[in-house]
Amino acid sequence: MSVLPSCLCTQERLASPEFRAWAERLREPSRMNRKIWEWCYIAEALAQRGMLAHGKRGLGFAVGKEPLPSLFAAHGATIVATDLPDDRAAAAGWAATNQHAASLEALNERGLCPPELLRERVTFEPADMNRIPEHLRGFDFVWSACSLEHLGSIARGEQFVYNALACLELGGVAVHTTEYNVSSNDDTVDHRSTVLLRRRDVERIAATLEAAGHRVAPLDLSPGDMPLDEIVDVPPYRDEPHLKVQIKRYVCTSVGFVVEKVTDRTPRAPRHATPPRLADRLRPWLRAPGRLMGKRSRRRAHEREP
Repeated sequence: MSVLPSCLCTQERLASPEFRAWAERLREPSRMNRKIWEWCYIAEALAQRGMLAHGKRGLGFAVGKEPLPSLFAAHGATIVATDLPDDRAAAAGWAATNQHAASLEALNERGLCPPELLRERVTFEPADMNRIPEHLRGFDFVWSACSLEHLGSIARGEQFVYNALACLELGGVAVHTTEYNVSSNDDTVDHRSTVLLRRRDVERIAATLEAAGHRVAPLDLSPGDMPLDEIVDVPPYRDEPHLKVQIKRYVCTSVGFVVEKVTDRTPRAPRHATPPRLADRLRPWLRAPGRLMGKRSRRRAHEREP
């Protein structure tokens, strides 16, 4: 395979020998599922750039129970795996859906790495992607798999991409996957718990990074033209084919992009990728009256007690 570009999930890419080889290493059956594509994309992008080797240090964001930390450790890299603190993961619903890891052992459920090597090469700690801890620095590579779209807005996800560069040494590599809106380059979902990036957002991120002196793998945002690329999975989602899905009223897939850190410049995202609607602005305030009413009710009940 030629050097992996920044691209969309497609049947052709997932069916390639390189991606199938990574799926086998991940102990995944042969499934046309975009989550498998994301893991294979990240692994292949890092391997092509010499990152999965002894002496390399990697940092994973919002790893949940994904198998990548144990896979990378098995290839010799030293990994710091991060996820939301337990209480915040529970509040966000990730723990209830079994997508949150609270311990090192949860990262090796597939047994991809011998337990003694896992304890030697992988550490786990809580971290907020909107406020990356200052001590997470000096890594050779960082990655996130379909998590930056859950930071509250497109702009916040974009800023995370820029902030994550501070975790890298010069010459380090960042690989991210996220939700991509195939249907529209204008209307989309923003200012929600899950947002959908458009072509214009991905192109803006790439242009901003390059303007700051960093290198971005060339963009290939073609949606694919093979039979399974035409099938749109709808809720309740099936296991396969699951390359394109309907989220709200949009057809979506996954996009991956690769960044090489060249300078110490950290770009700034726009305040908003799309203007917040009135409901978006009022949402925090609309929640507040219920809490206030609850406090008033408790106060009245207390006042009635003898």
